[in-house]
Amino acid sequence: MTASLAGSEGVAGVTAPAGSEGPERALAPAGSEGPARVAAPAGGGEPARVAAPSVTGTVPAIPTVPNTPDTPTTPDVVCLGESMVTFLPTRPGRLADVPAFTRAIGGAESNVACALAAAGHRVRWVGRVGRDGFGDHLVEAIAARGVDVRAVGRDPRRPTGIYFRTAADRATDAHEVAYYRAGSAASAMSPDTVPYDSVADGRILHLSGITAALSADCLALMRELTAPRPGRPLVSFDLNYRPTLWPGGPAEAGPVLLDLARRADLVFVGADEAAQVWGLPDPEAVVAALPEPTVLVVKLGEHGALAVDRTGAADGGEPVVVRVPAPRVDVVAPVGAGDAFAAGFLSATLRGLGTRAAIRHGHLMAAAALTVPGDLADPPRRAHADRLAALDDTAWGTLHLGPGWTGDDQEVRTP
Repeated sequence: MTASLAGSEGVAGVTAPAGSEGPERALAPAGSEGPARVAAPAGGGEPARVAAPSVTGTVPAIPTVPNTPDTPTTPDVVCLGESMVTFLPTRPGRLADVPAFTRAIGGAESNVACALAAAGHRVRWVGRVGRDGFGDHLVEAIAARGVDVRAVGRDPRRPTGIYFRTAADRATDAHEVAYYRAGSAASAMSPDTVPYDSVADGRILHLSGITAALSADCLALMRELTAPRPGRPLVSFDLNYRPTLWPGGPAEAGPVLLDLARRADLVFVGADEAAQVWGLPDPEAVVAALPEPTVLVVKLGEHGALAVDRTGAADGGEPVVVRVPAPRVDVVAPVGAGDAFAAGFLSATLRGLGTRAAIRHGHLMAAAALTVPGDLADPPRRAHADRLAALDDTAWGTLHLGPGWTGDDQEVRTP
């Protein structure tokens, strides 16, 4: 199986086009319409179209954090969200037919944290788990990957969330997930249980839309963390729309997720997600609906990814749009690509590599995740990833990555 790297779920059957990677003129956002809301469709029907919004507050550049012995615990990135123990099937089939499962860990934000730590960054994961065996396992497993877990809360009354899933691609109807997270310890995260100081001292704060769906308290926390304020770290937000977490469907999720995305500095959104939750038919509509983020990354499935960089807009410059195709990948398990893509993009952003390089590093990190059985993978060594990310457009367009490609001694195949 081959797959694109940029889609939020690792869409199968893709050959990435080579070619138009160079900067283009920005897709014109609808800037003269004034703020707008997502209209809630009656009865949970089709999501409404989104007009261009407006928010107040300034968008910061990535704050510079001294990398000195005086600040050895200052994180590059803080990732906040629920992590759960996941049970992976020992063979394909319906949940009803799978006789046994193996234990692993899962959680969008902790996946990003683990991938960034493996790439050499200082990372803190902030979450909340039960004071139980599953909570012990999560904290120990994430810490073992080099992530700072000292700010994780332990809840004596609420359990750690768990879930079971099938082996099928999440993009297919055969995929099943059974969550046991209602009333979990993570659902009790709130402005009262998560001190702001525990998440605000990094260069980047990474969040996702999953947290907003867990409870009213979690949504209040997300709104506090994304509110404009002096000294706020750069806020990265991955839409991560999960229909099963929103009983009201797009009518409930759409306005909430749109508001959070508009408050963020860097936003990741799959074009398929945007169509599902906001009724936006194409990348141009997504760009028009989200003019606030300094950088907006739209994942395009088989067509790779598109990033709109508005860094120079404050000085009167034009936003720049960069499209980068995804290399072909021999997929082992079609999960974890979206989180890995975000980690690769954030890693390159921290290193100041530029937008095109950041997209390519996102693709490469996603390829590492897609070529292993679970959600987490060891990334390629930095020099190896840098060499591939620096290929010219023609060579990049012929990349074909399979299991084991992240090793320095592995050949990267071309057609």
